[in-house]
Amino acid sequence: MHRDAGQRGVTAGPDPCTAISPRLAISTLRMGRSLGWATRGLADQELKDQEARVRLLVTGGAGYIGGVTAAMLRDRGHQVVVLDSIATGHADAVPAGVDLVRADLLDPAALDDLFVRGFDGVLHFAARALVGESVQHPARYFRTNVVGTLNLLDAMRAHDVDRIVFSSTAATYGEPVEVPITEDAPTQPTNPYGASKLAVDSVLRAYALAYGLAAISLRYFNVAGAYGTQYERHDPETHLIPNLLDAVRGSRGQFTMHGTDYPTPDGTCVRDYVHVADLAEAHLLALEAALPGEHRIYNLGSGSGYSVREVLQVVERVTGRQVPTTEGPRRPGDPARLVASSARIERDLGWQRRHDLDDMVRDAWSALP
Repeated sequence: MHRDAGQRGVTAGPDPCTAISPRLAISTLRMGRSLGWATRGLADQELKDQEARVRLLVTGGAGYIGGVTAAMLRDRGHQVVVLDSIATGHADAVPAGVDLVRADLLDPAALDDLFVRGFDGVLHFAARALVGESVQHPARYFRTNVVGTLNLLDAMRAHDVDRIVFSSTAATYGEPVEVPITEDAPTQPTNPYGASKLAVDSVLRAYALAYGLAAISLRYFNVAGAYGTQYERHDPETHLIPNLLDAVRGSRGQFTMHGTDYPTPDGTCVRDYVHVADLAEAHLLALEAALPGEHRIYNLGSGSGYSVREVLQVVERVTGRQVPTTEGPRRPGDPARLVASSARIERDLGWQRRHDLDDMVRDAWSALP
């Protein structure tokens, strides 16, 4: 029997109550207890088993979001291993006390060696993620994002790891017909980056149906803020808030505001932002909620968004400095408003945004060296 997609997200697969294996049932109960949700009516030995901390693999954990998620898991007492090639990540972004394995998802032998350690679940962040580069070099994106994920899933199957949370993207929707964007919106990516992430979502759905994989994909737009001293570092940096902060510090030239004549309240583009700590929390909630034989998709967003001018004003207020700014023409293909609805994950998993735009800018500013 299939679950109603309108009630539990986008799903695929048989009824988990009939499909779950004894081994996965124990793993599910153990992970649920240790990550936070309660169970009832279990024998004393089962409760003791649940109280043991889980062992988790974080791919791309030397990156911004993966590193913060690994730190949160470590802070909650779990055993965490990071897999990262360091091609775009930073070894010093891996939290202290977390083991870093330098390997590539395109190396099946390295993955097999890694999974011998045994894991209770995987949080999958590793990917190429530059839209412009994906248009120029689509082969890199489909090879890394799709083939790499297939290698990861095959290693998981070979070593009986049945639970994964995938860091997808709202770029899978392309230019939306309606905003805020819901999970029921058509997926029409406009670049190879978004297409490669959508392909992985399709693979997860198929693996859930055929192999009983427990999988959840999370789709979102822009992430900002910091977690302690862990902050956003990209080369090249394409995100708005880090670029505004760099302009304030004088480490880059004037900030160019592309387009001031959009059909928005102040004429500038409106975009969605989620604090990195809130996003990491969503991944942990999804890890708890994943059910065997089911693939669900959830959006993460503010539901309203912020304009470029609003973000600039917050940066100036938080830093107490003026952002050197110049106005430029619209960039081709930039929609006026891109905002995601998180109503479904709020209802199903109880996720809440605990940080606003001021928090994102303040945390990012405080974390800069």
